[in-house]
Amino acid sequence: MKTGLTGGIAIRNSNPSEIFLPAVAAVLLGIGIVFLSRWTLGKMPGIKVPDAVATGGLFGAVSGSTLAAALPGLDAAKIPYEAWTAALYPFMDIPALVTAIVVASVYLTKQGQASEKVEIWPIIKESLQSSAVTALLLGVALGILTKPEPVYESFFNPLFRGFLAVLMIIMGMEAAQRMNELRKVAQWFAIYAFFVPIIHGFLAFGLGLIIHKLTGFSIGGAVVLAVIAASSSDISGPPTLRAGIPSANPSAYIGASTAIGTPVAIAICIPLFIGIAEMMVGR
Repeated sequence: MKTGLTGGIAIRNSNPSEIFLPAVAAVLLGIGIVFLSRWTLGKMPGIKVPDAVATGGLFGAVSGSTLAAALPGLDAAKIPYEAWTAALYPFMDIPALVTAIVVASVYLTKQGQASEKVEIWPIIKESLQSSAVTALLLGVALGILTKPEPVYESFFNPLFRGFLAVLMIIMGMEAAQRMNELRKVAQWFAIYAFFVPIIHGFLAFGLGLIIHKLTGFSIGGAVVLAVIAASSSDISGPPTLRAGIPSANPSAYIGASTAIGTPVAIAICIPLFIGIAEMMVGR
């Protein structure tokens, strides 16, 4: 609910006409990253598909801390960007998490009904009605249609920190119990987590440049789009995926994201794309 409210508030405070094409690009990237993980990481020897899909969901979702680290860098480089670009993150974050849950549900249902024809739409409908996705989408709706800032700041934000701390302890215990599952295939997650932030960033930067040519979207805005694509969720993603894909191993998707993905996004991707932007604007 808190994650949805955050996204809904950001969407409500953005300019609908200016944000339309960048938002469409963010949605496509969030969904595409999940399928990319499903058909790359999910095909590696010994990798369980739910683990690959959950990892893709986490890398398709967005890290607020990585985004927050990029904006001062753009300011320091004097590269202009639209004030609303930070509001792009829910357009990537939420579709990625929902897509991951749906894809994992479809896969698991097919595995359990190997000899029967599987109806896809009922699975999608059931996934969208799950507690995690329902709360997420309800939060988005409330953030857009109401002005929940007072209750957000006084109730949801502080409560979220406490619940997240408890959840991380629980997920840590689960990860420790399932560490043996990861040891044989950890190298694939490590390789994936190192390279995909850069790949995702370049895909997003390329889309940002196309939008720049079409609408005048700033080069700095393209950098923001690249950074949110390169980032991986460290707060909103884990609790959503744990609820939506309980069969996935937290030590796989959280380990890949936190231990490797986030450092790569901050230490490599942010300076890389700001540097490219500086060259493009002639600085």
